[in-house]
Amino acid sequence: MTSPRSLGLEQARARLPAIAALANSGKTSVITRHGKPYAAIVSVEMALAKRSAGQLLGLRGSGKGLWGKSAGTFVRTLRDEWR
Repeated sequence: MTSPRSLGLEQARARLPAIAALANSGKTSVITRHGKPYAAIVSVEMALAKRSAGQLLGLRGSGKGLWGKSAGTFVRTLRDEWR
């Protein structure tokens, strides 16, 4: 994978059509502001893949044992406290 090209904010504004074409072909461009990374222009496929990669699946198993042996029993106990 090649490193993303970096452009200043004003430079990126002037070259937006070219940057969009690069993103469509799979190349990432990083926009900087005052020398610090500010935003990235990526392809739609890459943006969607990154978004769906770690939603709830990354939490799987993280609450194991939190509700005791049976989550249903625990929730029923909590519900009965309010009756």
